[in-house]
Amino acid sequence: MPRTDYASSRPLVLSVLADGKPKSCRDVEVATRLNRSQVYGALALCWRRDLVLRTKEPIFEHERIFKGRGGLTQTTRPYHLYLLKPEGMNSAVVNGYRFVGYDKKYLDDRGGGEVSKAQRILGLLQENKDKAFYSKDVAETLKEYGIKARDIMSNVRRFEKKGLIYVRGYKTDSRQTPFKKGYLITWIDQEKPRREAIKEAIDRTDAVLKGRLAGSPLMERVHRIRDLVIEHTQLRKLASFSYLENDLNCGHYKVEHALKRTLQLYPDLKEVKLFNIYRYYYHTSLAEEDLKAALEMKKNYLRIAKGRDNRIGHNWEAAAEWFIDEFTTGAKFWAQNHRGGGMDSRRITLHLIKGVGGRRNTAEVDRVWEVTPGIFAPPITYVLSCKWGLVTKKHVDDFLDVLTWSKEFGVDTPESRDLKQGVVGVFSASAFNPKENVQFKDGSTISLAQYTARRRLQLLTASAFNEKLREKGCPKSVTVQKICKRARDEEEVRETLDNIWKQPEKGEEIIKDLSEKNEEVYQFEKMLEETVESPTSLSSYNI
Repeated sequence: MPRTDYASSRPLVLSVLADGKPKSCRDVEVATRLNRSQVYGALALCWRRDLVLRTKEPIFEHERIFKGRGGLTQTTRPYHLYLLKPEGMNSAVVNGYRFVGYDKKYLDDRGGGEVSKAQRILGLLQENKDKAFYSKDVAETLKEYGIKARDIMSNVRRFEKKGLIYVRGYKTDSRQTPFKKGYLITWIDQEKPRREAIKEAIDRTDAVLKGRLAGSPLMERVHRIRDLVIEHTQLRKLASFSYLENDLNCGHYKVEHALKRTLQLYPDLKEVKLFNIYRYYYHTSLAEEDLKAALEMKKNYLRIAKGRDNRIGHNWEAAAEWFIDEFTTGAKFWAQNHRGGGMDSRRITLHLIKGVGGRRNTAEVDRVWEVTPGIFAPPITYVLSCKWGLVTKKHVDDFLDVLTWSKEFGVDTPESRDLKQGVVGVFSASAFNPKENVQFKDGSTISLAQYTARRRLQLLTASAFNEKLREKGCPKSVTVQKICKRARDEEEVRETLDNIWKQPEKGEEIIKDLSEKNEEVYQFEKMLEETVESPTSLSSYNI
């Protein structure tokens, strides 16, 4: 369009800006009903002739555009705001944005600057033909020129379409996603045969990825699981689920998904359950006699190790019960007589109307107590579940499912199954897994402890119990965890806490005496563990 058309549009554009409010090119288009080219040209002319001020920096806005059958597209739109120039002022600040008069230094790179952002990005890759860069590293290198992370891939994709740049990310069946530090990008030599140039580009990205994830995260986990199982098989051992979970170092459900996929893809890997609970994995190349020996070894180890865990776990239940009893006025604990008499009478068996987590008809909770707030108020029933060790989301969800589907505490509602009125779940844990977060559909993420509280569960933690001991006057070295590990049984936990509460200044001495008293228990547990790990000594101890 001729320049004179911009001049004829200028009075109309200035009249829209006369109210003194900042407006974008689009706002002016709507108000004047001029086309975009006329409005943009007129605003640029007004800015150059010192009639309006423009924002110093471009504003970036995320847009979602509906394109009919094409669906929704998303883009980041940069734009400027314009303001009628106040008399005698060459700059202004409105609504947090700085407006400036025309100067060549304020020109955008793509609108008159000396070197554009796209040219700088392409230049860096071309000057370093023998290297591959993550997109975040490119942004960091060029940040002194005002280039940000969002500028990189929008330009790189254009160069990729022209065949100038090779881009690499996680490749799945249907798409490609970035690595943790962004996409890997490198120059494609235009002077070499295409096939050779692309191979060299791939080799450069391989060198950067050496020792890191190079494919789909799921497939990387699948391959890692297979390698670990084969490694254990070569050593004539079984790989436990907990070992695989610790090695992969990711969320519980991601490990479960990867294991399921591994067993589907590699039928030569097998799973075996010991005591119908503990999962182990091996390769079919393991000889039958070696498999039998390995299974027997693991059974012996589980009998011993889990026996120790049960002792500490039950001690943790007693500790939680002691603090509840001490600090809850009018708490009345439920009690049940169990067959055999080996189970604490305060552990309660619930009846399920639907199976939960492998349980068919019944499930146990650690404690149940009632509190009556007032003479006219209905009693509140608290149900406790204790977990020693790291707590995962699976433990929290499982506890709530047990309460919801139990005859004692669940109720049918028009929408779904829910807890009865006046029933409160209490989860007592020594520690929550700090690596596990919970992500929702809207993209928000919260910690596991926050998730537990959001599920209407009250939390009792070891740190909270220890804080009560500090308030009583116990030294920091006296902790609930130490008491649980050193006590022989639940009764001894209660006795120890009673003694420490009466004489907090002697807490360290009381725990030391407890350790010396039960030294033979620890030595026996340690001896059995060493025995199980040593096949040659099994017969000696008749385990």
